Amino acid sequence: MFYFKKTPWILKRFYPGCIWNIKTDQNILYLTFDDGPNPQATPFVLEELKKYNAKATFFCVGKNVKEFFQFYQQIINNGHKPGNHTYHHLDGWKTNDKKYIDDISEAAKIIDSQLFRPPYGRITHFQLKAIAGEKLKLKTIMWDVLSGDFDTSITVENCYLNVINNAKRGSVIVFHDSAKSFPVLQQVLPKVLKYYSEKGFQFRVLPTENS
Repeated sequence: MFYFKKTPWILKRFYPGCIWNIKTDQNILYLTFDDGPNPQATPFVLEELKKYNAKATFFCVGKNVKEFFQFYQQIINNGHKPGNHTYHHLDGWKTNDKKYIDDISEAAKIIDSQLFRPPYGRITHFQLKAIAGEKLKLKTIMWDVLSGDFDTSITVENCYLNVINNAKRGSVIVFHDSAKSFPVLQQVLPKVLKYYSEKGFQFRVLPTENS
C-alpha cells in the first residue's frame, strides 16, 4: 500500500486553503484520530492521552457518533476537540458534490465543530469552497505526518518510525481510533507519547483559528 508518510510540499500547494501544520516555535505537536468513535479504540486512546496530560483532535464519523455517542461524549468530557469526518466516511473524489455536502451537513447536526477532515484526504476544490461557505463555515484540516496505522501490512516499528522520523514542531499527525487500526495503534501510541514527552513536547488540540 502506497501513501506519503510525510506530506510533500507540492500536494500542500495543490490545496492551499487547507491547514497541513501549525506554525510554531514551541515544542508542540497536534495528534489527530480519525474514523471513531470506536468502543475499543477510543477509550484506550483517551486513557493513554490522560497519562501524559495530552490533548488531541478526534475527526469523528457521524454514524459512529450516533451509534457510540457515549464515547463521543467522553472525548469532549476529557478536554479534547471533535471534528467532522462526514457522516458515512465518503470519498470526495468518488461522490457527487451535493451528496457529499449533504453528508457533511448531516454529520454537523451531531458533531459540534468548526473543523473538517475529508476521509482519505480526498476532496475537490468545489467541495472545499462549499464547506467553507456561509452554510457550514468549516475549516479543512489535512496533515503533514501519516502514521500508517490503518495499513494492515505495517509493522509496529515502521508505524512508530513513520511518526518520529517525520514529525517536527507544529506537525499534525494522523492516527485512527478504529477497529482496523487498533492492533497497531495500541502498541505505537504509548511509545510516541513517551518519546515526545521525554523530549519536552506538549500535545494540544488544533486551534479553531488559523495560526
